[in-house]
Amino acid sequence: MPFEVFDKRLAPLAKAPTVTIQKKGIFSFSKTAHKLVGEPASVELLYDAEDAIIALRPSTEPHAYAMRSQGGRETGQVIMSATAFTQYYAIDTTVSRRYTPYVQDDMLCIDLRGQSVEISGNRARQQAPADGEQQEAVVDGP
Repeated sequence: MPFEVFDKRLAPLAKAPTVTIQKKGIFSFSKTAHKLVGEPASVELLYDAEDAIIALRPSTEPHAYAMRSQGGRETGQVIMSATAFTQYYAIDTTVSRRYTPYVQDDMLCIDLRGQSVEISGNRARQQAPADGEQQEAVVDGP
């Protein structure tokens, strides 16, 4: 069978919602995850320390965290800076992790003990040894 050239434009983009908690407490939401809670401009952050679950709910309160399109574009990722939140609750942000969120009681929930994927950015890939080591690893909880 002859080889065929892969054209990435033909591959469908992932539709599953994802939330990545990046180093230093930046949250990155896929468009699908942002839609799950009605695409709010700002959210309140809640934390269940016993079960290690972060919840976000739409809010216009002064203490709410702003969500903004990455790079000012109206499509794609939405980001939110929550460094104070992650530091206050001692949420590990030494490595970036991607989670699959779910909706409960009209809140977007992130189970920090659930399955996640460790994400390494382009800079980390450039510094990584070229011995074929895999850059993403699925883990169950921190």
